[in-house]
Amino acid sequence: MKTLKDVAVGDSAIVKRLSGEGALKRRIMDMGVTKGVEIFVRKVAPLGDPIEVTVRGYELSLRKAEAENILVE
Repeated sequence: MKTLKDVAVGDSAIVKRLSGEGALKRRIMDMGVTKGVEIFVRKVAPLGDPIEVTVRGYELSLRKAEAENILVE
């Protein structure tokens, strides 16, 4: 299964599952990233951190560590 980090700029992906635990997982869920939601990758910084995405109409920045915990299809 691939992670959000593997999704190319300009592509969308559907969240299948969130891995990780504790505060990291809670922070991801607090941003509205939950199972079944569509994420559009808008921009990735040259070194891969942060990753700018659009989720439910909101523009967010995710750290690389957070993106690695979001499993997508």
